Amino acid sequence: MPELLDHDRLVVNQKAKLIELTNEYKIRDEQGNEVGVIRQEGQAALRKLLRLVSNVDSMLPVRLSIYDAMGRKVAGIRRGFTWWRSKIEILDGNDQPVATLAQQNMVGKARFALQGVGGAPLGELRAENWRAWDFSVTDPGGAEVARITKKWAGLGKEMFTTADNYVIEMQPGVTGPLRLAVLATAASIDTALKQHKG
Repeated sequence: MPELLDHDRLVVNQKAKLIELTNEYKIRDEQGNEVGVIRQEGQAALRKLLRLVSNVDSMLPVRLSIYDAMGRKVAGIRRGFTWWRSKIEILDGNDQPVATLAQQNMVGKARFALQGVGGAPLGELRAENWRAWDFSVTDPGGAEVARITKKWAGLGKEMFTTADNYVIEMQPGVTGPLRLAVLATAASIDTALKQHKG
């Protein structure tokens, strides 16, 4: 298992920008060391222009890749065209499907089904408030296996940039596709809810 996946607690910092044309996140461990990065890939110049002048970009397909500190690809996130509910595919480092995160509701606290390949239930991602800042990740039996919490970045950063920061805390026993899915979920939340306000 790549070193990045060995951490039970990680902080995902979105790169602070006044105008956000591409998504980029730094992944840090508890000591603040950069242990990975998440980057949006495959974005054409026309799409960047659309993102600058409109909100239509929020409905277009998105592809993010997660790399460890050595530059090795650990996972990928792919969302196709979306109109109402987001459906996000989570891939391993070889771009093979591992899980799907599918938005279940449009009103109230956000809720996503987390499914393995072939639709086998892996668990659920549940917002704990209507602002969708704090989430719990549960296994198929409903037991909490991880938490994702939005960290306040400070008044200046929150008011004048698009940056979001998430803390991921996983139970040590979380392994396999579920562990990879939890890591990918922090960026998936931003992609599904913050970029697409629908």
